[in-house]
Amino acid sequence: MFEQLYRQRVELTKIIEGRTGRDGTQMTAIPTLFFSRYSDETGPNYGVYKPSVCIIVQGMKEVLLSQERFQYGPADYLVASVNLPITGQVTEASCEVPYLALKLEFTPSEILEVLREFQMGVDKKENARRGLYVSKIEPSLLDAVTRLARLLDHPKDIPVLAPLIRKEIIYRVLRGEHGGMLKQIAIEGSSTNQISDVIEHIMNNYEKSFKIEELAELANMSVSSLHRHFKEVTAMSPIQFQKQLRLQEARSLLLSESADAADVAFRVGYESPSQFSREYSRMFGLPPKEDVKRLRDHHDKTINL
Repeated sequence: MFEQLYRQRVELTKIIEGRTGRDGTQMTAIPTLFFSRYSDETGPNYGVYKPSVCIIVQGMKEVLLSQERFQYGPADYLVASVNLPITGQVTEASCEVPYLALKLEFTPSEILEVLREFQMGVDKKENARRGLYVSKIEPSLLDAVTRLARLLDHPKDIPVLAPLIRKEIIYRVLRGEHGGMLKQIAIEGSSTNQISDVIEHIMNNYEKSFKIEELAELANMSVSSLHRHFKEVTAMSPIQFQKQLRLQEARSLLLSESADAADVAFRVGYESPSQFSREYSRMFGLPPKEDVKRLRDHHDKTINL
């Protein structure tokens, strides 16, 4: 088994290295398949993980969900079953041995299709579970991922074969040691599925205020059940979830536009610029203006290297 995994990693390493000439995350010709390369350890990167499976072939990474840390490397794979605001950090990488990884995104409807096609049973009364987990990689999963990546050398085959291999990858993840967590997201009426509806609502309306009773009604739960299940899935409360989305979007706006911090604060839903500045500093380590200057300076230095 170890020899097989080693050979598969070597092949994937060559494929990813051959298609990532620079550091960063890049799209591929296969929809929802992304390759990442970093030739140095990175500082914290903030973003939202969509439902996906993430596999590292070289290097190490740490992902922070609220206060929970998930560390993984080539022996593991990470799965996000719902949209989650996370902090990611490459912890092992160098110019000689760069961090190399891939991510394949999927949708709840794709999961449901696999569950139905292969008649994989699910107990929809099962309690909600954390929407992020790390499992040990199996040769069967890595084999399917390798075959998907190989299609990049045969673009005419992608429209026909990529959907079939994607389905196999989802099947392998569902059959994995924590596959039950992923199954719950697709089953209508399960608590995880109901929480995913609330997550989707907050993501689409993050700049608006909401009453917890409204979210509970959307999930068809009591307020106490909503709080309990939402925290079980996301490791945070709905308000904390919304705050992370607002601050991440504000940072993105400040970087992409020459906008005033107070204006951005109002655009993402804050009524008080001073509160926005305090919470921004708490999350990113510096007030908005100083943080953006640091990020731009770092970007300029990277370009000039």
